[in-house]
Amino acid sequence: MPTLGIALITKNAAAHLADCLAAVAWADQIVVVDSGSSDNTLAIAARFDAHIIQTPDWPGFGPQKNRALAALQTDWILALDADEIVSAELAQSIQQAMQQQEVAVWQLLRRSSFCGQWVRHSGWNKDWVARLFRRDTAHYSDDLVHEKLVFNGQAGRLNGELLHYSYDDYETVLQKINAYSSAGAQQRFQRGQRASLPVAILRGLWAFLRTYIMKRGFLDGRAGFLIALMNAETTFYRFIKLQYLDQVSTPKQDR
Repeated sequence: MPTLGIALITKNAAAHLADCLAAVAWADQIVVVDSGSSDNTLAIAARFDAHIIQTPDWPGFGPQKNRALAALQTDWILALDADEIVSAELAQSIQQAMQQQEVAVWQLLRRSSFCGQWVRHSGWNKDWVARLFRRDTAHYSDDLVHEKLVFNGQAGRLNGELLHYSYDDYETVLQKINAYSSAGAQQRFQRGQRASLPVAILRGLWAFLRTYIMKRGFLDGRAGFLIALMNAETTFYRFIKLQYLDQVSTPKQDR
């Protein structure tokens, strides 16, 4: 029988971690790479016999996830976030997929919730994410945020849903807006991109219209409007912070 390893990265992820790990407790190995949790994250991980790696630094989402992949020795790897739960149907599909040799990478259909409501539109539908793969056939990009699984060939698709509890409350929304906009600005700055206030305003407005109108966020009601607003704020602050990084890095005489 081929073996399966679970790769997770965490920081103060206690809210859904127990449910996440319970759904894959049948796996052969679990690796949790933690970057300084102060809640019950590590105690929960230990309860599921996870191999815990604590890191003093934060290199970004991509590099941190690659640390988790490197620590696994199983035939197959399933990369999860701590707020994602494998449904029973998906668990069965994963076990069946590992029995064949034709496909090395599989995509999972992720269904996400926003503050207690399951979202069907707003760009969150048809959210296929590559997460299950044969060991040494894939790795994550080195991006600070919005990392991608890098692999060759065509990925298959599994039956069943990956349930994603992405935003539990509005406080979480505000925290992620700040965190993701900062990481996105830093990533763009490192790539040599620059921004201005007009660019930030236009990009933010476009993010709202794209989510709410083009991606039919209005069909999700209150949640759709708030997701569009969240995307607009994240985008606006990403470019404002990018402008600020450019200003503080440029000598006064060159401004």
